[in-house]
Amino acid sequence: MSNYNFFSQVNKSFDIAAKHSKYKQGLLDQIKVCNNIYHITFPVERDDGSIEVIEGWRVEHSHHKLPTKGGIRYSTTVNEDETMALAALMTYKCAIVDVPFGGAKGGIQIDRSRFSEEELERITRRYAYELIKKDFLGPGTDVPAPDYGTGQQEMGWILDTYRQLNPDLNAEGCVTGKPISMGGVRGRSEATGRGVFYGIREACRDKEDMEELGLDSGLEGKTFVIQGLGSVGYSAAKNMINAGAKMVGVAEIEGSIYDSDGIDLEELLTFRDETGSILGFKGSEELEDNTAVLKAECDILIPAALENQLHDWNAPDIKASIIAEAANGPTTADAHQILKEKGCLIIPDMYLNAGGVTVSYFEWLKNLSHVRFGRMQKRFEESSYRKILNTVANVSDHTFTEQEMQRLANGADEYALVDSGLEDTMINAYNELNVLRKEHDIDLRTAAYLNAVEKVGVMYDQMGIFP
Repeated sequence: MSNYNFFSQVNKSFDIAAKHSKYKQGLLDQIKVCNNIYHITFPVERDDGSIEVIEGWRVEHSHHKLPTKGGIRYSTTVNEDETMALAALMTYKCAIVDVPFGGAKGGIQIDRSRFSEEELERITRRYAYELIKKDFLGPGTDVPAPDYGTGQQEMGWILDTYRQLNPDLNAEGCVTGKPISMGGVRGRSEATGRGVFYGIREACRDKEDMEELGLDSGLEGKTFVIQGLGSVGYSAAKNMINAGAKMVGVAEIEGSIYDSDGIDLEELLTFRDETGSILGFKGSEELEDNTAVLKAECDILIPAALENQLHDWNAPDIKASIIAEAANGPTTADAHQILKEKGCLIIPDMYLNAGGVTVSYFEWLKNLSHVRFGRMQKRFEESSYRKILNTVANVSDHTFTEQEMQRLANGADEYALVDSGLEDTMINAYNELNVLRKEHDIDLRTAAYLNAVEKVGVMYDQMGIFP
């Protein structure tokens, strides 16, 4: 896999979809190319006084809409090719779910476990400063978010650095995935995993598609294997289980386990906290390595870790009927073709994990409007619902208890409104893709790229750049 080129894999999928597009090659080439690539190196002082040179990137793939949007990851695997590929996927992802951003991505090539919290803060703030110098950070230009290896804390440091240099009324909108106290939105941390669940649920509701796979419609009773129980994997698995699906396999960095009778998610996490590993969990079979469970018996396989997990040498052995790509780029182009020929339904990453950017969009809107979702209507809704319930009580001779009133007349708070918007977005986007898939007799990934090409292309048409 040393010759694996992530960006070329993305463009290979793009080219397949572009054959079904109405646009000329020149415009298609413009959509594919990365507009800005910023390679950053800077020194950081370690706690022992030594100096280490840090390497990072920020790529803005498309400026057809502003600001650009995309996460920042901290990993030893970060490089220019990966960052370009992820930025391109962000452009297409935003278009698919109708979020008005161009795509971007950033990363720092570090093993964060080697650094203290104070050192990570210095690295993050210096990286943010370098982005600000070149206008790669701002509420109207480029808006980062958390990704692999980063979270609310890093986003808070970035916001504070930006605000010190730009005391702008809308400064909070320069980054999303922040703590609630710094302008974050409720529901952001679990948004990607919730979006994964909504996407899988919508796919499984299609009776015709499920019959083709030899499965019943709905999630009830379906088995699934998940690779990675981070914030995305855990949230997806929890919601899948609550909907009646059964988790039978789990892969983590230390290995993988399988139990056809089902694995209790919360007990497994408690066991891992206590022992430092999922291996040895009660009733489960320990498999040979942390990729072996990908080939286990199940209805749905959810790779929720890193890219390039399903490739040409393990794809022939995949037994799942549905591949739900919660991670970015977990399936190579060759593996995709193999799985497609096997008859698998592949729910592509740039749709399925779009929950994070969808709720990031809601957070950005909240920051620019300077008002919490639900603040102006929650009490009004509760008052209106109570009037309706009192009317019902009068005509039916039924008296509602105060506990029933509170439950039935509850107005929507910020979390409920954000989650409702996420659910609606994921449902509508899946149905758009499925219609395209059947109309052109293509797979869902090709339909997703085609959907993105059409939406980005029409922007260039309207701007008159390509008459």
